[in-house]
Amino acid sequence: MLQNKLQPFIDRYEEINNLLISPEITSDIKKMTDLSKEQSSIEPIVSKAREYIKVLEDIEENKIMLEDEELGELAKEELKDLETVKPELEEDIKFLMIPKDPNDDKNIYLELRAGTGGDEAAIFVGDLFRGYLRYAENNGWKVEIMNQSESEAGGYKEIVALFKGDHVFSKLKFEGGTHRVQRVPATESQGRVHTSAITVAVMPEIDDVDVQINANDLKIDVMRSSGCGGQSVNTTDSAVRITHLPSGIVVTNQDQKSQHKNKEKAMKVLKARLYDLEMQEKMEKEGADRKEQVGTGDRSGRIRTYNYPQNRVSDHRINLTLYRLDYIMNDGLFDEVIDPLIADNQAKLIEANGL
Repeated sequence: MLQNKLQPFIDRYEEINNLLISPEITSDIKKMTDLSKEQSSIEPIVSKAREYIKVLEDIEENKIMLEDEELGELAKEELKDLETVKPELEEDIKFLMIPKDPNDDKNIYLELRAGTGGDEAAIFVGDLFRGYLRYAENNGWKVEIMNQSESEAGGYKEIVALFKGDHVFSKLKFEGGTHRVQRVPATESQGRVHTSAITVAVMPEIDDVDVQINANDLKIDVMRSSGCGGQSVNTTDSAVRITHLPSGIVVTNQDQKSQHKNKEKAMKVLKARLYDLEMQEKMEKEGADRKEQVGTGDRSGRIRTYNYPQNRVSDHRINLTLYRLDYIMNDGLFDEVIDPLIADNQAKLIEANGL
C-alpha cells in the first residue's frame, strides 16, 4: 500500500526537524548542513504525502456521509473530485520516490570522437557538437572547451568540453554511446549515401574526494602544441599529455598557452574518466537488469541514427523516430529526443522499484 511506503519519509522529516533544534546539532555546522540538505531533498515527497493522506481521509469521510439525507448529494460531488485527484497524486508521488541519481545535478565533460568513416565521421563530430552547443544555449548553460583535435577535412577527430549549468548530467546522461550518421559526403561525386559513426561519452564533473590518484601512477609528457596552423598554435612546449599507467587512459590538453593550465585541465578530465570507468565496471557487476535500462551509458551500443536524406532521427533504445533532423541539429532541439528517453527511464525505474 502506497500510504505505508510514505510514512517513513514523514517520520524522518519530523525527526530532522527535532534534530535541527537540538543543541548538539546547532553547534556542529557540518551535521546541520547535511541534515538541512537531507530535509530539503525529501520535502517535496513529504508535502505530497501529506496531501495524499488528507485526500484518503476525506474520501473515507465522504463515503460515510453518503448515507446522510441532507449531505449525501454534496458528499457525492466531493467524492467525484477526490477520486480524480487521488490517481494524479499517486503518479506525482511515484515519480518523487524514484531513487535519485547522485550525479544528476552535476556538470559534465562531453567527449565526442570520430569512429568509422574517416573524414566524414570527423565532420559529423563537429556538426553534432554544434547541435549540443545550441542545446546548451537553450538551457542557459556555459560551455568550456577542454581539448580539441581538429581534422584537416573539417570537424574534429576528438573534442572534449565542460558543460556547466543546472541539471546538466540529468539531461545529457543518455547521450553516451555510438551515434551513426547516414548522408552524402561533400566529396562523394556519385551521390552515394555513406554511413559513418562517432562515439559520445558523458562523464560527470567530480570532486577531488571522489577519485584519488597516486602521483606514481602518472606519466606526464610535455610537448609542442599542434594544430591546423595560424596564430592559435603555440611555439612553446605547453601541451601536456598525462598517461594513467594502471588503466592506460591517456589525456592530452593543448588549448591553453600555459603549461600549468593545460596540466590542470588534463587532470580534471582524467579524474572524470577514471570515475566514469569505475561506474562502468560497477554496472557490469550489477548485471543484465541494469544494462537494459536506458541510462547505462554503454559505449558499445549504437544508440541513435541521423539520416540526412530522409531528415530522420531514430533512437534505437526506445524505437523513437522523428522527421525533424534539421530543426533538432540546427536549433538544438534535443529535448524532442531526450525527454522521451527520460520518461522511458522513469517508467522503468518505477516498475523496478515496485512503485
